Amino acid sequence: MSCATSSLEAYIPSTDTPWNARRIAHLYRRMAFGATAEQINQALNMSPSALVDQLIDQAINLPLSTPPTWAEWTRQPVDDYTDFDDETGQHYEELSVRWVQDMLNNGFRDKLVLFWSNHFVTEWYNYYCSAYLYNYHKTLQENALGNFRTFVEAIGKTPAMLIYLNGNLNTADEINENYGRELMELFTLGENNGYTEEDVFEVSRALTGWTGASEETCEFYESDDQRFDPNVHDNSTKEIFGQTGNWGYDDVHELIFTLRATQVSEHICSKIYRYFVNEDVDEEVVAGLAQTFRDNNFELVPVFRQLFKSVHFFHEDVMGTRIKSPIEYLIGFLHVSGLPYNDENLLNLSYASDGLGQQLFVPVDVAGWPGYHAWINENTLTLRWDMVGGFIEDMEDDGYLPMVNLAKYLTNNSNDVALIARSMVDHFLPNGLPNPNEYDVATDVLKGDIPENYFLDGSWNLDWAEARGQMRLLMGHLLRLPEFQLT
Repeated sequence: MSCATSSLEAYIPSTDTPWNARRIAHLYRRMAFGATAEQINQALNMSPSALVDQLIDQAINLPLSTPPTWAEWTRQPVDDYTDFDDETGQHYEELSVRWVQDMLNNGFRDKLVLFWSNHFVTEWYNYYCSAYLYNYHKTLQENALGNFRTFVEAIGKTPAMLIYLNGNLNTADEINENYGRELMELFTLGENNGYTEEDVFEVSRALTGWTGASEETCEFYESDDQRFDPNVHDNSTKEIFGQTGNWGYDDVHELIFTLRATQVSEHICSKIYRYFVNEDVDEEVVAGLAQTFRDNNFELVPVFRQLFKSVHFFHEDVMGTRIKSPIEYLIGFLHVSGLPYNDENLLNLSYASDGLGQQLFVPVDVAGWPGYHAWINENTLTLRWDMVGGFIEDMEDDGYLPMVNLAKYLTNNSNDVALIARSMVDHFLPNGLPNPNEYDVATDVLKGDIPENYFLDGSWNLDWAEARGQMRLLMGHLLRLPEFQLT
């Protein structure tokens, strides 16, 4: 259990817990992918509550991403493809780049899309149709901040999910339990939490008939009803949670969200807590969030407002406690450092994340990426160092001086080498460094091989040609600190 206070009361800044750059950066790290120096300066003039509302309201009001030209491509009855394997691969890359761009630009909404993609898991390689991929991503965007029950009902009908968990093979004559099991075990109730093996079978019977999705044809139906075949639906009595009736798809969700409301709310709020707050769940906080979830008929926004405005969320013991996922690590660095980028950079970032163990649209299995300590091992850690170091080097080779320019902004173009080192450390590390000696080490690293007298007499500054190499040394030092992996 976290050592942080368990209060969900609204955080009000005080002398002991001031509203400062560190807490603002904490909020942006968890709700998005970090904050630029400009965003932090702007937020200092807002109250915590107003900033949370602004970030959530912006996310709610964002339009969906523009549909690509291939959003409804099929193979039958009309073949829209010229070279299926080549074009589906191109479409996957295109949507991956756009999603990375959305995460950089949209913050909270598309951080949530990433979160929900690891909850309502599908794997692109299982269905491989461009239209199904887009429809799945669109469903995540549409429902990320909506009503959770509506979200669950919608995701189960997507062609991607129907194929991935064999819902499209679930018929009255041949019951397939895959989706019915995961609907309860992973998506709503939690493992062994309020259901029996008999419930799994009976729910699966109730979900029969949704066969209108095929990786062979990639046939795309915009209407849910076109995906349902009543001729293969089990139209007989089932018993679910002790209730008997001729249950169907809608009935299953009604039974789950009414008879098992407490289990649903606690399971989902626990998962939200682990992702946005701390791996060690505070049961009291989760119970409070779950009550809010139930009281608001499973609307997600009230839960997020309560969580991100709370004393608990801004407590010292919550900040800098989560290990960054590869996407958080790479996109966060790109955003926080202010590095310029283009579509080629973003595609490379997507592949770099894959190399670190997090391929977009391809979680490791139906339970998703396990995350936390699983993100780091001796191989992925050194790859993390090399990849971010490579980003910096590539930008400098293109004529940019991103670290020098950031240091100038953070320090008002100071020539105080200790201030520059401290400012860069505090900008990139969620809790800074634990003692002054470590800041001294960072300062010495930044000095490089420049003679001490140039710092003493004030003649050294960030416009020196050597400053670029010095900043690279400092960033190489910071990249290797354990704290750099935390958010």
